[in-house]
Amino acid sequence: MNDHPGNEPPVTLELARDHNLTDDEYERIQRVLGRVPTYTELGIFSVMWSEHCSYKNTRPLLRTLPTRGPGVLVGAGEENAGIIDIGDGLAIAFKIESHNHPSAVEPFQGAATGVGGIIRDIFTMGARPVCAMDSLRFGELSEPEVRRLFRGVVAGIAHYGNCFGIPTVAGEIYFDKSYEGNPLVNVFCLGVLRHEQIARGRASGVGNPVFYVGPATGRDGLAGAAFASQDLTEESAEQQRGAVQVGDPFMEKLVCEACLELLATGAVAGIQDMGAAGLTCSTCETAARAGTGIEIELAKVPQRAPNMTPYEIMLSESQERMLIIVRQGRDAEVKRIFDKWDLPWAEIGTVTDTGRMVVRWHGEVVADIPARQIADESPVYEREAIEAPYLESVRAFTLDGIPDTADPLPQLISLLSWPTIASKNWVYRQYDHMVRDGSVVCPGSDTAVIRIKADSVPPLPADFGGAEPVPAAPVPEKLVALTVDCNGTYVFLDPYEGGKIAVAEAARNLACSGARPLGVTDNLNAANPHDPGLFWQLRESVRGVGDACRIFQTPITGGNCSLYNQVPDGPVDPTPTIAMVGLIDQPEHITTQWFKDEDDAVILLGEPCDAADPLQGLGGSAFLQVAHGRKNGRPPRCDLRAAQTLHDALRGLICSGSVKSAHDCSEGGLAVCLAECCISQQVVRETPRLMGASIDLSPLAAAGGSAEGAPGALRIRLDALLFGETQNRVVITTHRLHVAKVLERARLLGVPALHLGWVGGDRLTVRTVQGEWSWPVNQLHEAWWNSLARRME
Repeated sequence: MNDHPGNEPPVTLELARDHNLTDDEYERIQRVLGRVPTYTELGIFSVMWSEHCSYKNTRPLLRTLPTRGPGVLVGAGEENAGIIDIGDGLAIAFKIESHNHPSAVEPFQGAATGVGGIIRDIFTMGARPVCAMDSLRFGELSEPEVRRLFRGVVAGIAHYGNCFGIPTVAGEIYFDKSYEGNPLVNVFCLGVLRHEQIARGRASGVGNPVFYVGPATGRDGLAGAAFASQDLTEESAEQQRGAVQVGDPFMEKLVCEACLELLATGAVAGIQDMGAAGLTCSTCETAARAGTGIEIELAKVPQRAPNMTPYEIMLSESQERMLIIVRQGRDAEVKRIFDKWDLPWAEIGTVTDTGRMVVRWHGEVVADIPARQIADESPVYEREAIEAPYLESVRAFTLDGIPDTADPLPQLISLLSWPTIASKNWVYRQYDHMVRDGSVVCPGSDTAVIRIKADSVPPLPADFGGAEPVPAAPVPEKLVALTVDCNGTYVFLDPYEGGKIAVAEAARNLACSGARPLGVTDNLNAANPHDPGLFWQLRESVRGVGDACRIFQTPITGGNCSLYNQVPDGPVDPTPTIAMVGLIDQPEHITTQWFKDEDDAVILLGEPCDAADPLQGLGGSAFLQVAHGRKNGRPPRCDLRAAQTLHDALRGLICSGSVKSAHDCSEGGLAVCLAECCISQQVVRETPRLMGASIDLSPLAAAGGSAEGAPGALRIRLDALLFGETQNRVVITTHRLHVAKVLERARLLGVPALHLGWVGGDRLTVRTVQGEWSWPVNQLHEAWWNSLARRME
């Protein structure tokens, strides 16, 4: 083997360091190979042993998470996405992934190709993609650069999803200074398939041909995985603009349909998309999963750039490409189907029994590596974790220096217009969230709900006039609810509690829609793992996520770890994003967050205030940040057992037909929750239907709803009563004739419940022992609905 064919440089320790490999890792590579690697091999190791591909710093943490459950058909780490049974022979495949660094460098293409990549992960499993969500984080919108990034990311997501023809039905967006310069762009996709249609990313069958399908390989996306595994600086961003891929959603749609048609023929032994690390990852991973080897000839790979080297072809992350292992003798079907869809294809190699990934260039071997060593046996590090010193001041924070509010009227308006809380219609109106006609609850409620119907499922051979030995059973309609949640401020201030709350809020949102949770996919966004304080944040947040998932019985089916999210000014807040999916049993159980009818009763489920919390739910709250400019204090505690009791009780009340609307209390507390119930009904023809309410909170003057002055009672501050973010609370409405029944049933189920008032009128009026305040609902709506658009003008 020639160590450096053509113009490729000789490999040295210095060159290995330039590839972001440590000295120990370079020595390990030489031990694996028994020699100095070639330049192409060095590039292959650099991307496959990057954090983005190998999870070498996070694998010990991921092993602590619950990943198994009775409905899990494909679990975490097995394939490109997890799959969960939804009954009647149907299943859903779903996953969330990040495209953070590319979006910081080129926001439009970075976000667009993030969407493309996660869609490929889904149809690679044999599932038809049916919907998408996103979870986004940016700095403060007062900064022009942040507005540029925000505008570009949203446009990129809209472009790719709209052109591909997939509805973006839900999401979340937070704005915080910590994300300035390093936005977080996490994208989720869900697909549907029959159990027997599950495809595997395995190079099975010695002698089977290996096909490259999709557009030609270019120089875009070179070493993108390695770029995502280092700190983001101005210098690295400028050097790595070529690491941002360029996507073509119309091409991806063709590739998707062609792959699903090909899978229906039974000719496919294994399939894998060329995502991070491109051809490198798809070849070695498929061989490692199958326990086989693979040999390819790069001269046969379609190339759209002149004079590409083996290094460039192997590391390119050009989009919309797939690797397909075809059963021997079935080559003609691949060629026929891809010619029909006018898509490039090439037979580039074969499956071997050597256990090695062998790469040739015009017959000459340029890489020869044990597949399992590179795909599954990367270095794994146990990083030092030390509690960050800043947490001392967080725990020491009290409300002594924070005056109680005297006039909540302008403060509610300020909170509703705060970008993190304000309506995200400026964003989701750019998305097509109705394409495919499966969206039942669109963006604007606690969760989205989609309808799984016959055309949601991938084709069978009979759909193309082929033989179908067993007729397919009819596809029963299913209702899937989905949400994505994480409050990064909570995680920053208390990583363990913040991790728990991220999962609990997702589960609470599903309960508010009438759904029972099925599973979770997570995106662990964190900073540099080499910093003991930053790694401690990540470790503790993962511990919180794991404990919560065990209580809610929501196995984690897969996801993504994105580290090195920091700029020279500092790290991002640790952000373990949780995407949770659930099932609604009957259409009549679908519940949304806005008030429905005049004269309905408004009821609070859950403790109004945590009497054991000295900050009364104001720690880390939106109110503390907006009204006082303070991002401090321990966030409210989350009792997971109480949360599960609340969710079960709420679902029971919904199934009994007693609940007309349900909305969880989160950012902004009870006052914001009530305001959103008044103003958030999905708009029809641009004319919002607003409903006021008359609310009496005077019984909540003391924690737990006890009377003012009762022995041991803690007086609740007015700002905490209105804007505190005590966990495990939901506002529901019911018919006035059902009030007593709902209150009694909640009590029997172990959930505190209090009748707060009535729906009606054109004002939100709130009475407390300190006074009475009233807001016109059209004023609340105007502040909430138009805030983002004004800032983006």
